[in-house]
Amino acid sequence: MPPPIGASQLHHQSAARRQFEPFVAEVLAGLRESPKRISPKFFYDARGSALFDQICELPEYYPTRTETRILDARGDDIAACIGDDALLVEFGSGSSLKTRLLLDRLPTLVGYVPVDISRTHLLMAANGIAAAYPRIEVLPLCADFTQPFSVPAPRRPVSKVVVFFPGSTIGNFDPQPAAELLRVMRDVAGPGGGLVIGADLVKDVNVLLRAYDDPAGVTAAFNRNVLRRFNCELGADFDVSAFRHRAVWNAEMHRIEMHLVSARSQLVHLAGEQLSFAEGEAIVTEHCHKYTLGSFAALAARGGWRIRERWMDDRAWFSVNYAESA
Repeated sequence: MPPPIGASQLHHQSAARRQFEPFVAEVLAGLRESPKRISPKFFYDARGSALFDQICELPEYYPTRTETRILDARGDDIAACIGDDALLVEFGSGSSLKTRLLLDRLPTLVGYVPVDISRTHLLMAANGIAAAYPRIEVLPLCADFTQPFSVPAPRRPVSKVVVFFPGSTIGNFDPQPAAELLRVMRDVAGPGGGLVIGADLVKDVNVLLRAYDDPAGVTAAFNRNVLRRFNCELGADFDVSAFRHRAVWNAEMHRIEMHLVSARSQLVHLAGEQLSFAEGEAIVTEHCHKYTLGSFAALAARGGWRIRERWMDDRAWFSVNYAESA
């Protein structure tokens, strides 16, 4: 069994990208916009990552459950597309639970690079994978995957690099940033590389709304946690209880929009700046785009990919796609 992976072993982006000042600058820039915005990447501190894991277990939250069934049922077909002696790079790896469905079917996989912005969550998941799959070299990378980064090289040669991006996380990006992210993935995979990517599909609006506004309030807690994080890490003074969670369907844009709505007029201080909120004013925290098969293929093409294979569940609620560099 390999030894635990320590922080000293992490390959990571330049320290400047993770320093306090860029974090504050990006948060303030979003909160100065109209409407105010917070990037969903800031959801994922340790508590936010744990809350998202709870969301994935909710009966109303179909994406994880549906995609997992597809990966399990069609895992051999997906593995055949990946091929022998590959390097698997997972963007936004989180707990890496779905990854195991692929690793079990890839006996010759050379290495696994989980990439995540939450260092604590990343190390826990990477240690678990390293212990369960000692034949695979695990190279965790703490980075903002929306920005270009260098993939650590495994000790053994690889036949190709395959990016893994499950969960329909691509839907959290508006069309232009989504295409840009797909181009980052294409650059990471390189010539001859591959991409295994989940895409949530357009379906009944009531199914969608229940998935993003569950009766237990876990999604609401996840949404508000970003304000708690700003209080803890940036010294802000948000009254977290004074913001309520709201999820709405935008039919024109084919997306769920998540907001934090100010319950009253209030002032908030962050890094020496005063931010005013009117009663009912919303902060946009996340867009969750849903696709048709055609619209997702078109998006992939914009990012430099060609869909080679596609697998769906019986209800056609979700798709897992294998794409090749175009």
